Amino acid sequence: MLQGARLTSWELTEAGIDHTLICDSAAAHLMAEGAVDLVIVGADRVTANGDTVNKIGTRALAIVARYHGVPFYVACPTSTLDLATPTGADVVIEERAATEVTDTIPAVSGVKARNPAFDVTPGELVTAYLTDQGLLAPTELERRKLEHGT
Repeated sequence: MLQGARLTSWELTEAGIDHTLICDSAAAHLMAEGAVDLVIVGADRVTANGDTVNKIGTRALAIVARYHGVPFYVACPTSTLDLATPTGADVVIEERAATEVTDTIPAVSGVKARNPAFDVTPGELVTAYLTDQGLLAPTELERRKLEHGT
């Protein structure tokens, strides 16, 4: 849905943060060139084990960042921490209408399309969580889970 181009880029500009817009498929190439210092993504939900549910493509970005040794941060308010849900495997991933894909790009008439809206990034790929209460290491989520008795 081009949220990076429409929303994230606007927010970064408003905050005065230098950034460069790229297409998703350019990330691995630019990391291989050493042109990426770190990755920051948002989150719709972070489960008790640190798995991050976010817009589709986040998981692939985390895998590529790990491969290239690029730190991968998840920015989210602490209200996004869902300590009652054990893992990302426990989250139902929304599948949106295929026409969002086939009507947005030129596609062969009648072609089948899949359109998952989100994916799950394993917690072990996350360097840390940037929250309204400061930087949380992945081990901090486990401590919070114990405090909440879940």
